[in-house]
Amino acid sequence: MDQQNIAILGLGIVGSRVRARLIDAGHRVTSWSRTYRGLEGEKTTAAEAVVGADVVGIFLKDAPALRQVMTEVIASLRKGVLVMNHATVDLPTTSWLAGQCSAHGCEFLDAPFTGSKEAAAAGQLLFYVGGCEALMGKVTGYFESVCKGWMHCGEVGTATVTKLATNLISACTMQAMGEALLVASKHGVRPEVFTEAAIRNGSGSPLMAMKYPAILKGDFEPHFTLSNMWKDSRYALALAEMKDVELPGLSLVSRRMGEMCETGMGDLDYSAIAKADE
Repeated sequence: MDQQNIAILGLGIVGSRVRARLIDAGHRVTSWSRTYRGLEGEKTTAAEAVVGADVVGIFLKDAPALRQVMTEVIASLRKGVLVMNHATVDLPTTSWLAGQCSAHGCEFLDAPFTGSKEAAAAGQLLFYVGGCEALMGKVTGYFESVCKGWMHCGEVGTATVTKLATNLISACTMQAMGEALLVASKHGVRPEVFTEAAIRNGSGSPLMAMKYPAILKGDFEPHFTLSNMWKDSRYALALAEMKDVELPGLSLVSRRMGEMCETGMGDLDYSAIAKADE
């Protein structure tokens, strides 16, 4: 596997673990995060981190952060560097970033992922990729170090849309999981009995199997935060508005997530959507 000079921007729950896996795989990694952690190869500015990089992987929180940081670093990117945005952002920001890279002579892939803390640590993320498919050959070693697979979705923007649409499913499913558990419990069905029945039902899913056990224990340690899912729901609603499509289910769930974040629950795992009303 070819070793590369890789810059990672954003060292949160996933970015920090991707950085560690890349280093373990023998890549030369520099990094930057808003909160300085004192890690090997960590720089005090994002511009310093990208100097000399062959590949830049972005794991920032949202569109405003991405636009701000890329405005700061664009002049420090060498011509021909491949920039991959792994942050889940809105479609206009993905298009803006692609344009910025093109104008500066850089290559770009729209590459959000699915998976959270444990998947990142184990190298089991799945990346959705939009852009020139031939460019994916330049980052085979990168992907092999950090994920279980990657799939090409089409042109730039298609991966962003795919990620937002799949998160729409996750958010609405979590709301349904909470409502179903609440109704069953109120009628005397033991929570552990109901959750097993739901997981084994035709409506069961890996999401149920992953999240229900922690929900029963009241464990909402963040793997993917509620505030991030609320952010993504707003981006998904914006996609729908662009095409004059109504999303009544997600609209209600998004509003509830916003109310929960405003009461201080934003840093919990998004499975907190399923918390029973108290």
